[in-house]
Amino acid sequence: MEVILREDIDKLGARGQVVKVAAGYARNFLLPKRLAVAATESNKKIVEQERQAYLRKEAKAKGEAEELGKLMGAVSITIAQKAGEADQLFGSVTSKDIAEALAAQNYSVDRKKIHLDEPIKQLGEYKVPVRLHKDVTVDITVTVVKEE
Repeated sequence: MEVILREDIDKLGARGQVVKVAAGYARNFLLPKRLAVAATESNKKIVEQERQAYLRKEAKAKGEAEELGKLMGAVSITIAQKAGEADQLFGSVTSKDIAEALAAQNYSVDRKKIHLDEPIKQLGEYKVPVRLHKDVTVDITVTVVKEE
């Protein structure tokens, strides 16, 4: 069965692409979840219009993310935490703490966009990647200091 994809689907295809899939996969998964529509001429026109609107919206979002990235390129955050003898933190610094520190500097960034491999547990200076858009990533400097 041929269907037109309405979303990007891993290992199947990109938005707006016509793909051939098993009838059961289309009937039981793709069509009910509105991930695809049947490949008719009228549906091809509708999906093409949706794709054009999506591309315009995506270009605008990427432009905004690039502007925010330029502003955030020089951002440095200092977080004060209680620490023990060997500069070991009592607790840790997580993406939530970094998002709150960014909000205090008037940068509204969702904590899910801050990519920490694991929470910071030592005092020091760290480069933390912030993914503003799928194509735009900015490294910010996070300095963890001892709370007095």
